[in-house]
Amino acid sequence: MALDTLGHDLSSVIASFAPSTEIRNIGRVLSVKDGVAILDGLSQAKMGEKIECVEKGIEAMVLNLGVTEVGVVILGDYTLISEGDTFVSTGEIMSIGVSDSIVGRIVDAAGVPQDGKGTEIPVDQKMPLEKIAARVIERQPVKTPLQTGILAIDSMVPIGRGQRELIIGDRATGKTAIAIDTIINQKTASPSVVCIYCAIGQKQSRVAQIYGKLMESGAMDYTVIVNAPAADSVAMQYIAPYAATAIAEYFLAKGKDSLIIYDDLTKHAWAYRQLSLILRRPPGREAYPGDIFYLHSRLLERSCRLSEKLGGGSITSLPIVETQFGDVSAYIPTNIISITDGQIYLVSEQFNAGFRPAIDAGISVSRVGGAAQTKAMKKVAGTLRLDLAQFKNLEAFAQFGSADLDEATKMRINRGQRIRELLKQPQYEPLPVTTEIALIYAVNNGYLDKISVKDVERFKVEFISYMQTEKGEDPKTVLDAFFATYDMKDTAQDEQT
Repeated sequence: MALDTLGHDLSSVIASFAPSTEIRNIGRVLSVKDGVAILDGLSQAKMGEKIECVEKGIEAMVLNLGVTEVGVVILGDYTLISEGDTFVSTGEIMSIGVSDSIVGRIVDAAGVPQDGKGTEIPVDQKMPLEKIAARVIERQPVKTPLQTGILAIDSMVPIGRGQRELIIGDRATGKTAIAIDTIINQKTASPSVVCIYCAIGQKQSRVAQIYGKLMESGAMDYTVIVNAPAADSVAMQYIAPYAATAIAEYFLAKGKDSLIIYDDLTKHAWAYRQLSLILRRPPGREAYPGDIFYLHSRLLERSCRLSEKLGGGSITSLPIVETQFGDVSAYIPTNIISITDGQIYLVSEQFNAGFRPAIDAGISVSRVGGAAQTKAMKKVAGTLRLDLAQFKNLEAFAQFGSADLDEATKMRINRGQRIRELLKQPQYEPLPVTTEIALIYAVNNGYLDKISVKDVERFKVEFISYMQTEKGEDPKTVLDAFFATYDMKDTAQDEQT
């Protein structure tokens, strides 16, 4: 009886058995170099697709499609991957998990927290690293100011929400300082701005210093740091700016304004060059691959101001590029200059002479111009750049002897000296726009003519302190009230005698 029952059970199992097959698109690792792996297989892989090594919990992104091989960049610890490991296609485009909780955190290029807070960031939405930029019909003109709090920029090289403004200069000229001051100044911005600082190939100690300063000023309450330090693989450095842009696009879709600092795209280009050489792509000028321009154009084109129909949000980009010996005609700088909507050029000579921020007003330009300024700022700062340029020419001419100069020329030189002193500004001390307007109004209308050049700094410090308690909007009224009690210890007359 037992044998009959067993036979019946086996017959039932065999009759009900339905064979199932699972077809998976897989690839086997042939080699791994500095975060880049060459795989055999993955015949159905797509560019930018996410693939997984399930056994080791490592993700990668497809970057190169060959006839028989696929090149991928490994996200995470690439030393865990070895020859013979298997990756499986997911059919998904590489993306980063984002939610409102990411604000205030430090994450790597894959969205993994690095700030030691120990809590995972909840994911509200997966944002693709690569995305086609908004079409022309989906955008609106840049017309809302993004105040940096830096007098020289807000008055002469204004930045609007949705603009791409390049910060360019030699090493150690204050490029990052301008970016950090801009982030700090968004504390009082209305509507609010979500700031994203993307560190590419920077030292960990430098990023820690920036994080400490942002914490001290309260700016981390609205800031995200995407960190791909020099110790990370070139693969992580390559995708870091795309991850930062994907985070910004999450807030863009919600109708919010965001600001991205790419620090810096020179190191990003170096990382991409190294990736391309490992992938055996044909090198071109300076060993960069042929698509080096497209690398940055498709990144920066995602910065825009959407139409009101799509929420009216914006992404403002401040990419940073380092030059060598002031050469702005080098390959990467000229590429990015042609992509952006203007540039803020910093000069080593001015920086070393103590004129900081060391902005060269002659070369620096904003292609948005007065459209990104308030009416009051546009009115008072309209001739500031011209006055400064004329002063530089007259100052150079006066070095041959000032005895024969007419009174109008002497007045222009004296006014220019005070403008230059007024534009000096300490780091981490951004100014409210009302204070900036009043300061420019003061120098344009002769309020500083009776103050010696060496005393302009004292006036500025006292006036800024006065403006912290003064609520007046009219600059003339505010200045008249201030000078009614201001003690002029050093006068311009004393200086001349």
